[in-house]
Amino acid sequence: LHNDKLIKEAELLSKAFHKKGDEFKDILKMGRTEGQDAVPMTLGQEFHAFGNQLDAEIAALRKSEAFLCEQNMGATAIGTGITASPGYAEKVAVHLAKITGKPIVMSKDLIAATSSQQGFVMYSSTLKSLAVAMSKISSDLIFLATGPRTGVFEINLPPLQPGSSIMPGKVNPVMPELMNELCFKVIGNDLTVTLAAHSGLLQLNAYEPVEALSIMESQGLFFKAFPLFRQNCIDGITANKLVLKHYMDRSVGIVTALNPVLGYEKTTELAKEALETNKGILELIREKKLLTEDQINKLLDPASLTGQK
Repeated sequence: LHNDKLIKEAELLSKAFHKKGDEFKDILKMGRTEGQDAVPMTLGQEFHAFGNQLDAEIAALRKSEAFLCEQNMGATAIGTGITASPGYAEKVAVHLAKITGKPIVMSKDLIAATSSQQGFVMYSSTLKSLAVAMSKISSDLIFLATGPRTGVFEINLPPLQPGSSIMPGKVNPVMPELMNELCFKVIGNDLTVTLAAHSGLLQLNAYEPVEALSIMESQGLFFKAFPLFRQNCIDGITANKLVLKHYMDRSVGIVTALNPVLGYEKTTELAKEALETNKGILELIREKKLLTEDQINKLLDPASLTGQK
């Protein structure tokens, strides 16, 4: 049931990312690979990608829940069902399914189900995957908001906690940092589940309690933090359009988009000259009158430039 709460909040967070993706769909920016200028994209594509990463994790949560629906109640001591009434395990599965509304089934091999912790391991690993995705997204947001004068500063995070004890005017990215800390804890909980699962001896694993505790803690951390992250961070993000335009004008990476028009040799010359003279590619193109303003505008149309047409 905690999985339902988690998925509900994750879906709301995903919608918030996609809403920003729609809001920023016409804002051009430079994509980056290995921290270096790459090729143009839109800020909207970047935020839709965040949402789609989360959508994939939600799908994984739905699938991995099935591993938790196989139960061994009625297996008694080691899985043979000794002292249990005939049909007891089957009836337990039926009643649990009715109570929870989940497709609870009796395990095909009660001895294996009593000693194996596959359900916990599989589901916990999905929570870890969600943590990895959310930590990566949070770190990206921190990077994109660095500044305001000496960083990337492509976006503004809501100033939830402006100021610093010794640095006036400093606005720290406290919500993405909080999400990172939470994700670190979930990743640690997954390790706990892993250690507990492989430490079971022969026909019984005595460490199920810590596995269940770790999983429920991870679920609770997520479904309690997601609405805070959504409301206090994602919903209030704004774009620094002038900064983004400046990077587009100055980036050497824009030459890749000009290859089909100017040719590889010419764009290579432009890139070299831009780096040597500290000028922007578009600045050089205008100086050399290689393209008209109308041609430049068509080439820099967000939809066509970023593969959306």
